[in-house]
Amino acid sequence: MISTHLSAVSLRDLILVQAVRRHGSFNSAARAMHISPSGLSHQVQKVEQALGTPLFERGGRRVVPTAGGQRLLEQIDAVLLAADHLQQAARAGETAFGGELRLGVLATLGPYLLPHLIAPFPQHFPGARLSLSEGKPRGLLRRLQEGELDAVLAQPAPPVSGIAMRPLFFEPWEVMLRADHPLAGRRTLTLEQLDAADATLMAESRADDVLGGGHVQDVSLESLAALVGLRGGYALVPALAHERLASMPEVALAKFKGQAPGRQIALYWREASPWESDLQAFAELLRKLARQRPGLKLIDAA
Repeated sequence: MISTHLSAVSLRDLILVQAVRRHGSFNSAARAMHISPSGLSHQVQKVEQALGTPLFERGGRRVVPTAGGQRLLEQIDAVLLAADHLQQAARAGETAFGGELRLGVLATLGPYLLPHLIAPFPQHFPGARLSLSEGKPRGLLRRLQEGELDAVLAQPAPPVSGIAMRPLFFEPWEVMLRADHPLAGRRTLTLEQLDAADATLMAESRADDVLGGGHVQDVSLESLAALVGLRGGYALVPALAHERLASMPEVALAKFKGQAPGRQIALYWREASPWESDLQAFAELLRKLARQRPGLKLIDAA
């Protein structure tokens, strides 16, 4: 327990003591700290009385620490350094997300959405760092619950106690076919033109429900494109990946005619998060980015 006398000592008192040691003179320290010499002497004596020992030898041409005072002055330095660190940590609270947003993103979304997010993020949240983790929906949401992540971008899931969710946008699927597929030359297709038996699907797409079948593969989109290129057939892929996949010569892309199937993307965070307003602002930034991407449609909150 800290004694009553020591608890009456302020950080200002310790700063004054430090100034005396630095200047080696009460008069010089008083001028530097904008206090009268008598007032400075009184504050130093207050600290000495609280500690129960003199810190300085007085009477000579230069004020010097006593043997015991030297050791205590080193401890005072440590206290003031800790106070400075505390102040810096408190100031970090003035920065969005406390200085860092740990964001989890679907592996089939991150490579295609994040390039549009990296540049505007520091403009909207100065001083905050964006730390990224890719993964699968269940694993990302588990890490969010356990406090490893601050927010997650994933498809809507059943409600989880303590987790908030804000819908962001709808992303339609496109059809990716092998370049020599009979339908590869068409710009638009319908579901009726596709045979579910020829489909190779992402595990997280849930597109087998749309098609009534298909061969599900738990792979990246690039690996999915390689499978289609090797095996033939087709796959349903998210619209944000269009630019990347269109550059692959072994596959061709087509859009759906009319109402396209697809996936919804939502932002999740813990309800107890102290960054509620920052996360809402982040959601607005993501919605703004989605508004600028072809094919994406914003989802209004219920």
